[in-house]
Amino acid sequence: MEPLFDLTGKIAVVTGGSTGLGAGMSLGLAEAGADVVLVDRVASSETERSIQSLGRKTMVIVSDLLKRESPGEIIKSVIDKFGRIDILINNAGIIRRTPAVDFSETDWDEVMTINARTVFFMCQLAGREMLKQKRGKIINIASLLSFQGGILVPSYSASKAAVAQMTKALANEWAQHGININAIAPGYMATNNTKALREDPVRSKAILDRIPAGRWGTPKDLKGVAVFLASSASDYVNGHVLVVDGGWMAR
Repeated sequence: MEPLFDLTGKIAVVTGGSTGLGAGMSLGLAEAGADVVLVDRVASSETERSIQSLGRKTMVIVSDLLKRESPGEIIKSVIDKFGRIDILINNAGIIRRTPAVDFSETDWDEVMTINARTVFFMCQLAGREMLKQKRGKIINIASLLSFQGGILVPSYSASKAAVAQMTKALANEWAQHGININAIAPGYMATNNTKALREDPVRSKAILDRIPAGRWGTPKDLKGVAVFLASSASDYVNGHVLVVDGGWMAR
């Protein structure tokens, strides 16, 4: 079975790849053999060093994904250096928590830009390269809020629902050309985005009480899932939103 999950020689791009869930998935890809391009708003060397210690090549691209030109600049930099892109993980995302009646236009626009608009254009530009190659794997990071409404996060919920539907729409067009595009919907993970929830004893207890696994997820919990969707093991998986939530959605 091991060759099915072998990513040796593959070029992967992970947005938000230096910390949190992105770092976990980046390391998973590198452990499976891929060279990894880390895209982040601020450079971080820890994940880069960890990947290099595995004998893999890395490249760090510092980019502000709120800027319209960023997707084009990122994909061009990758193609200029490596000549191709085999795997794209659209992981970067932001969240703003405010009651809907007070939610600002700025918060709405910034969340939708990074979480939905940028994801589409990263898919589009990487997809153009993959169509030339007649192969490629795109993994978008959705959320439990692709299915549920959430509390105090109207723009985040809207953006993650968009990610799920976008994934399905692109799969309908590109699966016939050898491109697999799927999404991962993480559950409640111990990352910076959930810091406020984990520090709220009432909300934290309510969340943990619903998770059959009885714990918050960690970046390591996405390693194997990312490798599966990035490898030939998932060649007949298209347009799927894979929930990794410790059983939350089963309750």
